Amino acid sequence: MNKAELIDAVATKTDSTKAQTAAMLDALMATVQEALTKQDTVQLVGFGTFAVTERAGREGRNPATGDTITIPAKKVVKFKVGKAMADAVAGAKAAKGGKAR
Repeated sequence: MNKAELIDAVATKTDSTKAQTAAMLDALMATVQEALTKQDTVQLVGFGTFAVTERAGREGRNPATGDTITIPAKKVVKFKVGKAMADAVAGAKAAKGGKAR
């Protein structure tokens, strides 16, 4: 599902216009981005948690030349799925005949 499809689905479920839904989705994404930029955690109970973590620097290899390179430390966004979402997805897989892990 891409952004346009998400907007269509949410607009239909909420009986809103696509323009209103697009504006709300854009505002939500901007707000989450601003919070993560400030190192805040965004927790949506039942859905999941967005958090910023530090990835340590490490040594790697240039696949083209085989030379050793240094990969610098950086901050990355991680998403941890909430229990309700995980259960819903696991239930959907089980209903389709998927394997439980």
